[in-house]
Amino acid sequence: MTLLLLEALGALLILVFIVWWTMFSGREGGEIKRAEDSDAQTPQAAARRPLETEKDPEQRDKG
Repeated sequence: MTLLLLEALGALLILVFIVWWTMFSGREGGEIKRAEDSDAQTPQAAARRPLETEKDPEQRDKG
């Protein structure tokens, strides 16, 4: 029984280490800035974004 508990504890520690390694072992300067983020104000970036249209108030009441 003790051996099973030790094995489960070892597996849990390995899992926690793998999760920690993948989450916190990144680049020293953080994530690289994407080009899409830096040109968010350009017309080309605006053209890539989906349009947000609001229904006409008369149409909204009808359904």
